[in-house]
Amino acid sequence: LVLEKGLGMNLHDTLIDIPSGVAIKMSQALAKNEGIFTGVSGGASMWAAVQIARKAPEGSVIVTILPDTAERYLSTPLFSKINSDMSEDEYEIARSTPSWILDPPAPAVEQKSGLSMLCCGRK
Repeated sequence: LVLEKGLGMNLHDTLIDIPSGVAIKMSQALAKNEGIFTGVSGGASMWAAVQIARKAPEGSVIVTILPDTAERYLSTPLFSKINSDMSEDEYEIARSTPSWILDPPAPAVEQKSGLSMLCCGRK
């Protein structure tokens, strides 16, 4: 209902139909190539911005908003092809940031009480 009322006010310049699948592909490309972690609606927004940019005069400024993060999509097909474990090369890059080392957690250490304690890898 809110969408219909907003469209009825004719405040928009144009509407862009988003073809099936392109929002997911753009979201994946943003994560892989740009390090921008956005969901499906963010992928759709960026895809539309790219379409506008292709037709815009040289020197135009195009602004788009990526309205969500991808946290809720981690267990969905959006990111199913991304390996959740880091490779040795990725660990090497992570270790190059002295203020935040992303080493894997140390193995659980058994205490005398029979409880286990998990140590973090932050140095």
